[in-house]
Amino acid sequence: VQLQASGGGLVQAGGSLRLSCAASGLTFSGYREGWFRQAPGKEREFVAGISWIGGTVYADSVKGRFTMSRDNGRNTVNLQMSSLKSEDTAVYYCAASPDGSTWSSSSMNYWGKGTLVTVSS
Repeated sequence: VQLQASGGGLVQAGGSLRLSCAASGLTFSGYREGWFRQAPGKEREFVAGISWIGGTVYADSVKGRFTMSRDNGRNTVNLQMSSLKSEDTAVYYCAASPDGSTWSSSSMNYWGKGTLVTVSS
């Protein structure tokens, strides 16, 4: 199983970025996917998740600003990030698991390498 995140970069506060995660080696439509992030000196935290049927859940800190979607035909998930703040600066990781009742890091089976998002104020 491979998860490849892309789309990170440098953006000014208030700007937007779109992250993508391409999956291979798994029956993508049967997996839930999540985005997590880790800021310097902080623990990894949940950002957004999407179920295999497309239901989404977001951390309170990103509700109304981030939108997660999935394209089962392309085996990808996307995270549209808007109204970015300096506190959104982090390495963003995509992760997948076939099931789970929580969106904790420990509940995810597969992880991609992260992509760095830097928001300048």
